[in-house]
Amino acid sequence: MKAVVVREFGAIVSARIEEVETPQPGDHEILVDIEAAPANFVDTLVIQGTYQFLPERPFIPGKGPAGTVAACGAAVRRFKPGDRVLAMAELGGYAEAVCVHEDQCYALPDALSFADAASMSLAYDTAWVSLADRARLAPGDTVLVLGATGAVGDAALQIAKAKGAKVIAAVSSQSKVRQVIDADAVIDLSMPNLRDGLRDQVCAATAGKGVDIVIDPLGGDYFDAAIRALAWRGRLVVVGFAAGRIPTLKMNYPLLKNIEVSGIQISDYRKRMPELVRTCFEEVFAFYCQGEISIRPANLYPLTDYARALDDIIHRRISGRAVLRP
Repeated sequence: MKAVVVREFGAIVSARIEEVETPQPGDHEILVDIEAAPANFVDTLVIQGTYQFLPERPFIPGKGPAGTVAACGAAVRRFKPGDRVLAMAELGGYAEAVCVHEDQCYALPDALSFADAASMSLAYDTAWVSLADRARLAPGDTVLVLGATGAVGDAALQIAKAKGAKVIAAVSSQSKVRQVIDADAVIDLSMPNLRDGLRDQVCAATAGKGVDIVIDPLGGDYFDAAIRALAWRGRLVVVGFAAGRIPTLKMNYPLLKNIEVSGIQISDYRKRMPELVRTCFEEVFAFYCQGEISIRPANLYPLTDYARALDDIIHRRISGRAVLRP
């Protein structure tokens, strides 16, 4: 089969398309013929060797592909050949096929295309667990979503709305406001005085109360400003640091305001709490089928153009997810 193979960490273009042996499933694994695989910013870090968790070389990058079950290991009970699945592989997605433990695979409804399923992976599970588990979202809560036009931000906005929350979307410029039409209010993060301006806008949108939950994929100055907009007993969930700087916090602030700051590493949930993640995807798929959430059209690339897809992500040339088609 064809696959992108990384033999040494380095520039994205240093990986090569190679012919490799098709993997064979172990007892609890399924072999998935890949129809669509998301290209993610995290893949660029793994290929370059700068991510916090690095695989042994050589390896095939790529997380969370979608496809059809081609074969099952002897002990597999959840799936059979021909089933359509989202396979939350940690590696191996940039290929024509991949073997994944059955506990990390999720049956797709007929209404959900492979491209849309691949667009969901790593974004909708991260957003759902951030809201439902880390932030303990309840109907009627007000949620501030930073980076609301990004993959996780867009997912968090839609899931929070579907679960009965009021949502304030924070975007990087006025030109992106039209991308968050489902939000109850919008904040422009390009304001000159972010530290005070973000809180002022949140207070204006919440009658002075502040927000119950902040979902933060950005970090940096945005974290510093957003934490000041939390209501009493508010919860901020750290998803990532797309802004570059990892923020710090004086811990007397959570004490005085009775607020919480937590973080999420979604791969740990898949390993440690697989049934919770299964519940997550079942609910997300149901929201999709009911029209409660929608997936932006994916930017499709052939597998051979993986480097161009990743470069487009790095330089923000595309809106929506980048998806590879073998």
